[in-house]
Amino acid sequence: MINRRHIRVKVMQSVYAMLQSHDDDVINEEKFLKHSVLKMFDLYVLNIQLLVAVQKLAAKKIALSKNKILATASDLNPNIKFIQNKLIHTISESISLEGYVELNKLNNWEEDDEYVKIIFEALLKSDFYETYLANKEDSFKIDKDFVVDFFREIIAPNEKLAEYYEDHMISWVDDIPFVNTWVVKTLSKQKPTGLFVLGSLYKDKDDEEFVSKLFRKTVLKQADYEPMIAEKTPNWESDRIAGIDMILIKMAIAEFLNFSSIPTKVTINEYIEISKDYSTSRSSFFINGVLDKIAKEFIADKKIVKIGRGLI
Repeated sequence: MINRRHIRVKVMQSVYAMLQSHDDDVINEEKFLKHSVLKMFDLYVLNIQLLVAVQKLAAKKIALSKNKILATASDLNPNIKFIQNKLIHTISESISLEGYVELNKLNNWEEDDEYVKIIFEALLKSDFYETYLANKEDSFKIDKDFVVDFFREIIAPNEKLAEYYEDHMISWVDDIPFVNTWVVKTLSKQKPTGLFVLGSLYKDKDDEEFVSKLFRKTVLKQADYEPMIAEKTPNWESDRIAGIDMILIKMAIAEFLNFSSIPTKVTINEYIEISKDYSTSRSSFFINGVLDKIAKEFIADKKIVKIGRGLI
């Protein structure tokens, strides 16, 4: 499921896009933001579905080899360990996966099957695939460990697949690393006796509402936040502050004032970490200093009201 840090990243991107385009249509941009978050689940499902597609391709090739006119001994008695992989078999029988794929028309691996072939060929060349086939032990753990390695070593880092995803939906460029981690966690947690059930996109209703509320409170109130920022940065003209830094500071202020269950320290730390990935090398120090000053003033003026112990 999507975590709050990645939600903040998605909101940051939408605020940035809105400011860059000088578009003040908040409702339309919010719709795009929600759509972008929802499409992350498509990416998650496509990655899981790709495992099944590769296994089906392997089974098809084995069947074709058996029907050769001059079939060799290895053609007639192939190693079927991969096509009998228990975890992938469990995924292939998932009703929730099948239902989501049909409902959202995710037939990518049928229409663009060349990418299934690319991944399968890369798998065939890997050392761990040969090691897996040679392993005589038959257990769900062995199968699961192999699938996790397969995804982590072959699918996740494949550049052609990444380019395909990026061409399919531009917002996936920044989602791919997060979704890849999400898939690995999902595969690693699967139990031998359980059905494979797709999880939810959001942890709970609060996280779902967090997307819209953070976006609205940032874009609709940003003019109110600018004097607060200017007061704490007297040696800086606003146009000298990096655009992403300004957005992150405004988002943090929106959290301080509107999310009573989020500790101020958590808010500050989250935006510091995001700045390390999306802004300049010194942004984290700048953002930390500004937000620390603003938070202390808000607390002193009782503008920040947190619910629960230890939330300040």
